[in-house]
Amino acid sequence: MEQRLGDPAVHGDPTALRRLNTRYAALTPTVGAYRAWERAAGDLATARELAVDDPSFAEEVPSLEQAEAAAAEVLRRQLVPRDPDDDRDVILEVKAGEGGEESALFAGDLLRMYLRYAERRGWRTELLDATPSDLGGYKDARVSVQATGTPVPGEAPWARLKYEGGVHRVQRVPVTESQGRIHTSAAGVLVMPDVEDPAEVALDGNDLKIDVFRSSGPGGQSVNTTDSAVRITHLPSGLVVSCQNEKSQLQNKESALRVLRARLHQIAVDEAEAAASEQRRSQVRTVDRSERIRTYNFPENRIVDHRTGFKAYNLDQVVDGDLDPVVQSAVDADEAERLARAGDR
Repeated sequence: MEQRLGDPAVHGDPTALRRLNTRYAALTPTVGAYRAWERAAGDLATARELAVDDPSFAEEVPSLEQAEAAAAEVLRRQLVPRDPDDDRDVILEVKAGEGGEESALFAGDLLRMYLRYAERRGWRTELLDATPSDLGGYKDARVSVQATGTPVPGEAPWARLKYEGGVHRVQRVPVTESQGRIHTSAAGVLVMPDVEDPAEVALDGNDLKIDVFRSSGPGGQSVNTTDSAVRITHLPSGLVVSCQNEKSQLQNKESALRVLRARLHQIAVDEAEAAASEQRRSQVRTVDRSERIRTYNFPENRIVDHRTGFKAYNLDQVVDGDLDPVVQSAVDADEAERLARAGDR
């Protein structure tokens, strides 16, 4: 790969270059861990051999054994199979659930939380489609989250945000509540790997029903006066995707196709995981998306992740984008499960 990265011909193909850079970045920590373990194992073997003739070398053996064991553990963690989508960008959807207008307001809060989290991490975001509610929330919204440059393994948008999919519950006094009573409502989050290369998910034009219609809701000049919105129905699966955020019908069509490819890719992944043995499925990632995964209690400033047991009393900071500690609890739980599975083999 280093030789290929030095080939000028590769640099003439931006797509191939980005794919190669991503793969090289993913493999580099494992290669580094292997070389470190090889050095530690070599030092240990040399000390043991020399200790036969010179007892002073025997004093170094215990510390070298510890160094070799530590290097082996680092390598073992690197060799645990990773999610093949971990280096991808994501398409994230937020949808209001039970709770009426309060749920739409909470969906808006979640969307802002993810946008601020992306900003903290230096990721780019693009609002693909949104349906605002009357009080300033969102009935539904769809956003693309993209890394800048080539992220190190485990730091790409999918690697961090894939655990966010599920039902998010909120407990607070709604702005529509006149007597100060605490209400409970919910919003749903769906996270999908962004399939950048259309060739990865082939779409047959004969399988697509494409309708155009006039956009609704707030918009700039021409957004609400022309048939620029696009609805695509994937006939084999029944999936329906619509986009109306852009003024151009062509731009909305491209956005809808992008979301459709992401959904079809995720369906294929889910089906493959469902066919696998339960012991080979990720404890965190395969949680039923209809399951409540997290509670946001505003009166107590408390956030709880029901899958990992994470609890903190800094909800105000979390909704302002300080999401890393919550996400890390899911990452750690997933890694522990993967390590346990690897140890059973």
